[in-house]
Amino acid sequence: MSPADRLLDDAVATARGTDVRAAERALDGLVVADGAAVDAALLARLTRDVGRLWPRGWQPADLDRLATRRLTPRGARLLRDAMAAQRRTLPAPVPEWFDAQLTEAGARWDDDAGWLDRRADGDRITALRDAVDALVLVAGLPPIAVLRPPPGSAAVPRAAATPSGSRMLDRVRALLAKAESTAYPAEAEAFTAKAQELMARHSIDAALLDAAAERSGAPGGVRIGVDAPYAAAKALLVQEVAAANRCESVWSDDLGFATVLGFPADLAAVELLHTSLLVQATAAMLRGRGERGKAGGRRTKGYDESFLNAFALRIGDRLREASAVAAEESDDDRLLPVLAARSDAVRERVDQLFPGTTRHRLQVRDEQGWVSGTSAADRASLDPGRAARRPVRGVR
Repeated sequence: MSPADRLLDDAVATARGTDVRAAERALDGLVVADGAAVDAALLARLTRDVGRLWPRGWQPADLDRLATRRLTPRGARLLRDAMAAQRRTLPAPVPEWFDAQLTEAGARWDDDAGWLDRRADGDRITALRDAVDALVLVAGLPPIAVLRPPPGSAAVPRAAATPSGSRMLDRVRALLAKAESTAYPAEAEAFTAKAQELMARHSIDAALLDAAAERSGAPGGVRIGVDAPYAAAKALLVQEVAAANRCESVWSDDLGFATVLGFPADLAAVELLHTSLLVQATAAMLRGRGERGKAGGRRTKGYDESFLNAFALRIGDRLREASAVAAEESDDDRLLPVLAARSDAVRERVDQLFPGTTRHRLQVRDEQGWVSGTSAADRASLDPGRAARRPVRGVR
């Protein structure tokens, strides 16, 4: 082991501990050591540890999302550098989705020489601290569900995904954009319900087409970030949108995401609708908060959380109603057996990947927030007690 590697081991070990002075002394050792040797050791360690994550279920988008939350902006940038550098070591062929996620994250590699100094902005000490923190984060990540075959593994046949540029998705995006831009809740609900109905019809068509072709593709999965504040309420929104589209959602609170399992067309619907509905819910919550302030009420965490819980539950009901309309309009006798078989396959996949899930019960702490949230999703009233009975599935 080289002197730089020994210094790096010491810095990582003390950064994991609680002795701040020991951590600073270890960092000082890196600062005064041979800069080129330290940079090379850092890059080699980061790329090695990043590469170990791919067979353990992690994807570039997952790692970038978590790094953005837990590291400084420069620390997250250093981790993107490491992902791009590690990409050079992967044997061909590398899945297209893997490269697409790296590109979307902005991960690219220039040259090994002067790597850390290019990111230091004249502050090498802080850059070294950020790099050590990135190492600590990567080394401490647990295995998660493998949703896609990682680079280097044998390809596994998967059902064809919904084309991102399809005319149907363009229509859905247009409807959701209108829902996000209108200031009238009833209009937003109508646009969103129509988008759900279109996606449900497309999903039904895809399911019947697969059945006719005797395709046996297994359910896939996507991960959706669930950010604080009010992460539980936002996870509930993911769950409600997923359930309305015949998917299952499992929330990993400690890692900041929900895993949604389902078939490709349904997963596309969940991603599109969830993103739009979160925008709509936040805008409606801010409007409701403003109206509450005019009425003499104070902004409270309980109000916001109750608002988002109510919004999620009522929107879930409306989305399921729209899906039911689309199903009723189909006159194919095969539909119910096909959809039932798909639902069974999704539940079986959940049981395989998440055998240790627990239930997280939500509580309504603010009646005004509940009423306002319900009204934002649907102008009719809704029993506040429903929140306590609708659990969110999460990883133990």
